[in-house]
Amino acid sequence: MNQGTQAAQAAKRNSELPLAGLRVIEFTHMVMGPSAGVILGDLGAEVIKVEPIKGDNTRRLRGSGAGYFPMYNRNKKSISVDVKTAEGLELVTRLLESADILIENFRPGAMSKLGLGYDSLCEKNPRLIYCSLKGFLSGPYQHRTALDEVVQMMGGLAYMTGLPDKPMRAGSSVIDITGGMFGVIGILSAVEQRHRTGKGQLVSSSLFETTAFMVGQHMAQEAVSGTAPPPMSVRQSAWSVYDIFHSSEGDQVFVGVVSDALWGAFCKEFDFIAFANDSDLDQNNNRVEQRDRILPVVRAAFANMTTAELMQRLDAAGIPFAPINTPSDLFNDEHLLADGGLLPVTLTDGEQAGQTASLPALPVEVSGTRCGLVSDLPKIGQHGEEILAALGYSDAEIAELIADQVIAA
Repeated sequence: MNQGTQAAQAAKRNSELPLAGLRVIEFTHMVMGPSAGVILGDLGAEVIKVEPIKGDNTRRLRGSGAGYFPMYNRNKKSISVDVKTAEGLELVTRLLESADILIENFRPGAMSKLGLGYDSLCEKNPRLIYCSLKGFLSGPYQHRTALDEVVQMMGGLAYMTGLPDKPMRAGSSVIDITGGMFGVIGILSAVEQRHRTGKGQLVSSSLFETTAFMVGQHMAQEAVSGTAPPPMSVRQSAWSVYDIFHSSEGDQVFVGVVSDALWGAFCKEFDFIAFANDSDLDQNNNRVEQRDRILPVVRAAFANMTTAELMQRLDAAGIPFAPINTPSDLFNDEHLLADGGLLPVTLTDGEQAGQTASLPALPVEVSGTRCGLVSDLPKIGQHGEEILAALGYSDAEIAELIADQVIAA
């Protein structure tokens, strides 16, 4: 299949997605902003990423940051612009006149200093929905710069994740990603309201308030129980069997028996006859009080089974279970591989540039179909000339902007 045919097929798929026809201009870096953009792009919006003249610095991160750019920047176009020049600012301003949505996640006031704040842009494009992703919403902290790990510490999530004397961040940029998701919720709410009013608006999402929302279940737990919740690492489980067990091969498997009906199925499948016949164990709260009696029996039984047998029987009984996987294991997960769960993304930066990585698709099905890869990771400024031509710039004007290093070719 030639490239023209592939492009035509990709365009057709994209036109059938829910957000087809929306144009998003993205001024973002790191995770929070790009995660909002990739969700909109995967759902069919045209997302144009405005990068600095040398490209988004996120492209050059290493260590735990090496995966940020490839994971959150597919299905986007790239234009690389020096917005601190008059010509670059004019170019971006013209581009924004055609935009439905702007996303930015820079420090407070940064966009306004460039002349790209909401107040100035909405005068030229009153239909513009401007999404500002920040560390904090309005209040005493709103001037602060925040990071995912900062707010995990500040918002109680690190305390709930770690040991009592050792707070520990979650093992993913969960607040950046979730904050971006809340940004998308705000954006789509504003799009719906614009259908009725014809006007855009400013919407904001933040890291700190996202953390508070996620920790809210523990705040509510304290309100209900009157006792401050301990970290999850030392919590008293709400269920009797809700733990990690070992198979005969030493593999770890998590098992959760979280209802009275599941308890009956669990006892039947694994021949726990004494437990099944003990009416004192029929109710969950009674079982929790007798965990010290139940768990040794379960551990001994599971230790005599192979991993394959244990998981097959848990699956047959409808019991929630999971092998303890690493991120590496997901590359070969049969479920993710079965129906578009992993997308083939061509890396653009670093030592592995040019190699293909299989990365998770958006966890959404639309009419039973997964949102796929319409366009690969963009190279720095890859679509600049195409975008400028569509704005009405002549070939000579584009060549001059490239020569003056206002845009990257």
